[in-house]
Order: sequence, then structure tokens, then C-alpha cells
Amino acid sequence: MPTVIDGRRARGDRSRNAVLSVATQLASTDGLTGVSIARLATETSSSKSGVAALFGSKENLQLAVVSEAKRVFVEVVVQPARTEAAGLDRLCALVRTWIGYSSGRTFRGGCFFLAASAEFAAHPGAVRDAITEAMDLWRSYLEHQIARAIADGALPRLDDATQLGFELEALLSHANAQSTLHDSKEPYRRAERAIVERLQALGADPRALDRVRAS
Repeated sequence: MPTVIDGRRARGDRSRNAVLSVATQLASTDGLTGVSIARLATETSSSKSGVAALFGSKENLQLAVVSEAKRVFVEVVVQPARTEAAGLDRLCALVRTWIGYSSGRTFRGGCFFLAASAEFAAHPGAVRDAITEAMDLWRSYLEHQIARAIADGALPRLDDATQLGFELEALLSHANAQSTLHDSKEPYRRAERAIVERLQALGADPRALDRVRAS
């Protein structure tokens, strides 16, 4: 009996993961509110009852999609940058991997969380809370690397990690928005240039800034 149960659980996990993969892509272009159990059933050639059994409700589905998008973001943006030393080197790597994540259309609609935050900004509730938590974790991690760089003396003309974090996020967010709107990679090149110049102005070692540029 345990073997049978384990087999069913494994099949259920595979089905859930397959549905979530489709759902995150749909949500990035059509919004989380545009992802329904009925639509996912159609997109994945599954029964509505089967998809409903995996998630239970539309809100649970939306929360699962946010969680899956967060997992993908960590895998594509955060984990590769962790090969660099904490501080300026990792900060530069994070900028590079974020640009790659957005410009490479990991999600068809660009950055999942920028789209989702705009969609749910005026809609309090569990889904907005989950989106906010994910974005706050990213912001905190980015600011931690900046603070480490300040402590290491790698950014000698900076004393406010939060301010620089805000500026970097603003540049990356605008590049994402302009790229998706105009179907162009040019905004990423401009954001990269602006970030490099800002870090140089703060006293960063030019050699470290090579990590910002996509290889």
C-alpha cells in the first residue's frame, strides 16, 4: 500500500508542477486574474475536476503560481550570483542575472513580479501579501549585498544602501517595462550602462563592474 500511495503522490506532484509551469507563463502575460482552473484545464489538456483537485480554489491556484514564480526567480537570478563573493562582486552578478532573467524572457511577459505587483497593488489580500513578501525578500537581499560592499570599502562614496537599492530597482524595472512595451533589448543596455556609471561614481573598482555586463 505505501508504494501505491507514493506512486500516486509522485504522479500528483508531476501533474501539479506541469500545470504550474503553464500557469506562471500565462500569468506573466495575461495576469494572475486571467489564470483560471477552466483555462488551465484547456491549456494542459486536463479535466477541470483534475486541476481543481490539485489546487482547490482560484486563490490557492494564484498563491501556488506566485510560489512557483519565486522558486524560478531564485533559481535563475539568485543562485547563479551566489558563486561570487558577497558584497560588490555578488551585487554586480545579481544585476547581470536579473537582466538575463528579464531580457531572456524566463517568463514570456518579462519580470513576473513587476507585472503581478502592478496587477494586485490595489487589491489587499493573501495574493498581494505573497507578492509583496517575495519582492521584499529580493529587495532585502540586494540591499544586504550593497551594505556588505560598503562595509568592505568597495563603495567608498556611498553610505545609504537602501537608496542605492531603490535606484537599481528603478533602473531594472524601467528597462523591463520599456523592453516589453517596445519589444526591444535596448532598454537593458541603457540600464546596464547607467548602473555601471553609478557604481563607478561611488568608487567601485572598474574590474568588479565587468560582472554586470552579460558575457
